[in-house]
Order: sequence, then structure tokens, then C-alpha cells
Amino acid sequence: MSKMSDRERAVRQKLKDDFQHYASKCLKLRSKAGSIIPFQMNRSQRFLHERLEKQRKEKGKVRALVLKGRQVGISTYIAGRFYWRTSHTKGFRTFILTHLEDATSNLFGIAKRYHENCPNLVKPMTSASNARELVFNGLGSGYKVSTAGSKDVGRSETIQMFHGSEMAFWPNADEHSAGIGQAIANAPGTEDIRESTANGIGNAFHGLWKAAERGDSEFEAIFIPWFWHEEYETDPPDGWAPPDEFKEYQEIYGLDDRQTYWAFLKNRDLSVMAGGGPDEINWKFRQEYPANAEEAFQTSGTSFIPAISVLRARKNNVDVPYGPIILGVDPARGGGDKTGIIDRQGRRIGGHVALLIDRDDTMAVAGEVQRIARQLIPLGLAKIVVDITGLGSGVYDRLRETMGQYVEGVNFASRAYNREAYSNRRAEMWDLMRQWLEDPAGVQVPDDDMFQADLTSPVREKGATHFNSSGQLVLESKDHIKERLNHSPDIGDAAALTFAVNMDLIMDAWGEDGDQGSSGNVSTGY
Repeated sequence: MSKMSDRERAVRQKLKDDFQHYASKCLKLRSKAGSIIPFQMNRSQRFLHERLEKQRKEKGKVRALVLKGRQVGISTYIAGRFYWRTSHTKGFRTFILTHLEDATSNLFGIAKRYHENCPNLVKPMTSASNARELVFNGLGSGYKVSTAGSKDVGRSETIQMFHGSEMAFWPNADEHSAGIGQAIANAPGTEDIRESTANGIGNAFHGLWKAAERGDSEFEAIFIPWFWHEEYETDPPDGWAPPDEFKEYQEIYGLDDRQTYWAFLKNRDLSVMAGGGPDEINWKFRQEYPANAEEAFQTSGTSFIPAISVLRARKNNVDVPYGPIILGVDPARGGGDKTGIIDRQGRRIGGHVALLIDRDDTMAVAGEVQRIARQLIPLGLAKIVVDITGLGSGVYDRLRETMGQYVEGVNFASRAYNREAYSNRRAEMWDLMRQWLEDPAGVQVPDDDMFQADLTSPVREKGATHFNSSGQLVLESKDHIKERLNHSPDIGDAAALTFAVNMDLIMDAWGEDGDQGSSGNVSTGY
């Protein structure tokens, strides 16, 4: 450093501090045409970079799960980011774990290309460079890759930077994840980034994603939709018009005709594996090229509440709600469940409150519900509906003491009002919510992937949602959903509880003095 001019020192400092600048000046990629070109970040890469840098500045380290569609450039970005940090930091060890040998070779080939084309001003000296490892001897840092297979891979390492590539496809993913977690130093400046396209539900990546989405881990959930990728577009032929389902898909996500036609063609190709006609968006396309996080984890099973119904409601913007407010409260039952609290007013769910709280003390839960309810009374609160199963009975009893006739208890397992159609109250309430979502006048729900995940959790499969021998609808149980998905639909059940009351009676009681609708928020978010 002492032999550098002031200008060289300033240039080197900017390259060290600003990755986007460094990438364009120092990193080289092989284009699809085979030429070596500078690394210019695309929209998906810029978005991810901003999220990671924000986390690094706020928390001092990075812990991120990235869910994305196929080939949008995320692995290329992470490889560049880690080369940048490892080649500028003393004592940093970077470890990359992929799902296939070919992927391991490809990712290490990207890193070696970065190194071979790096300008001498910032290029670190190497004492080893082979098919699996780069060692920067002057820094005591290094870059190593491996393929998921042996359960012990990575356990003997001491790692500061970890890239888990296509984690949903790792064999022995639970063991790998646990071992890597122990190998990564819990220290400032360290980074653990795991990315993948989805591979169904119930695997290690899906479990980590749901935990991160609900705030139950140190990982941040980051989703990247397929249509941000500039290459995913194709000129449609003259006169082509999207089928109805694609037209609605286009309108919901604001796609142009070239993106919509690309999606139509890709969906048609995947329909061979997924079934269904080319004019219907199949589950395989939604998994491989998701437009939101919940789509990525769809399977061939059909949700009791169609995803498109929830998606349509997420993007709606109904008029300022009018009428009585019903507050649904689904108290936690332990075992990782949380208490869901959400309101419904007119054609809007979650307009005032949509909340999950992680407490197992009945008095604390009742106190939080009471606080929210008292803020909602001037806005038109009519009923607080509480599931009285398990912990809920204590919450209900306390709320009855403090809120009186506002409170109504419901046992999900009790008899339905319409006993011919439904096996119990829970099936009845969920079906009323399904019908409400299909209201042709349009309804609105929170624009949130986790909320959609809850509402689409029950599926129509054998052993789940079906009709019994008496012709009654049987909804998949919370325990079965939790076993299948590793999470319970707490906020979904809270939303269903808002359909437990007789709205005709509520509206009659509302009367002439009921014009108390408001768009004011009490608390939103999970």
C-alpha cells in the first residue's frame, strides 16, 4: 500500500467498498455467445445485493434464504460477491456446496474465471489453484467447492462465507444443513446464503423457508420472481391473444405481451410432465417459474381454496370498508404454533389488523387481543370470535371477563350449523371463506405470500379435504397440515373464524347507527 499513489489508493478503496462498481470493473463472465464480458448486474441481482447489504449493515452479518426461478443469475452473483469479499479479507474461508457434480464444476469455473481475469491491482496471490480450491496465501483466505453427498461434507471446515446452491435438491439436506450451521463462525462479517428453486414441500429448504418467513430463524427470506429476468420474453406471432387464464395472470403481475407469450410457451412445454391443457397454468410451471413465493411450493395436489382466488384478492383494492368488524382469534396450541389475529369488515380481510404473536401465556394473549379490540371499537367492532380448543378456552374466559358480549367462543370440532353439508364448524367456516373469496364484486386480503400460503394450505387429496360417506365436507386437519408442511395455518384459521357469526343478525344489530367504517390500521404484518 505504501508504494501506491493517492489515486491508486482511492481506486482500490472504491473497488473494496462498492461491489457493483467492482463487478463491472473487475469481474468477467462468459456470455452465451462464448465471449468474455464484464459482469453487469441484472435486476434480480441488484435486488438481492441491496437486501444483503442492508442486512450486513444492520446486523453485521448475512443470513439469507433465496427462493427463485430457474437461471436468473443468482449463483453467478453470489460467486462474484464471495470472490470480492474473500479476496479483500484476511483469514476468510469460503465454502460452496452444490447438488450435482456438474453444478460444482460450473460454479468453481465461474470463480476461477473471475480470478484469472481480475486486474493485478486487486488480484490476490495464490498458492494453490486446482479443480476444487483457490488459496490466497497472502491473505490466509481461500475458496473451496464440494458436492452434497456424504453426510459429513463440510463438517470439518471452519467457514466464514457459505453458499448453499440448489439446497432443495441436496441429498441428506437435514444433515448437511446442521453440519454447515456448526461450521460457520457466528461472527461479524460472516455470510450464509442458501438459494434454490423449489422442489416440493416438506424438505429441508421448504422448512427453513417457512421458518424464515414467519420470523422463527435468523435467516431472511428473499423471493425473486421469474419475470424480473430480462431474457424471459419472446415475440408473440401476429394476432396471438393470451387464453383467459394467461390474460388474468398478465393483468395481475403487469406483464407485457412478450413476457406473457414466453410464459405460455414454457407452460406448454411443462404441461407434458404436469398434465393439464396448454391454456391452463400448471403447477410445474408455477414451481419452476414462480411469480410469488407461495406458487413455488405448489404441488400436484389441488388447494381447497384455489391460489388464483387468493391472488386475485391480494391485488384488489376495494372501497373503504363499511359495516361491522369481526375479529378472528386463533390462540396457539403450542408446538411452534402462533396466535393468529385478523379482522374482516365488509369485503376486506386484514384491513385493520393481521398479526401473529408468539406467546403461550393466556393472560398475555388475552391482553394483546383486548388492546387491539379496544382500538377497533370506535371503528365498528361487533364481535371477537375465539377458537376455544386447548389454550383458547383460557383466552376466551379472560376476554369474556373484560370484553363481555363482544366475545364469542367457537370449537372447530363442534357441529356445523349446516350439518348436512359439513362435518364440523371448521369445514363450514373455511368453505364460507372460499365462497367469499369468489365474490364477483371483488374482495381484498393482505398482499402477503405467507397469508396466501395459509389460505391455500388445506388440499383436496385422499386423507385431506374430501367428502365422507354422509356427503359432508371434511377439511384437512391442522395437525395433518402441520405434518405435511411443517407449519400450521394459524392466520388462515383466524381468518376463517370471522365467518363463524351470523352476519344477518350482526347487521340487524348494526342498525342506523352503524356507519362506522374506517380505513385506519391498528396493526398489520406478521
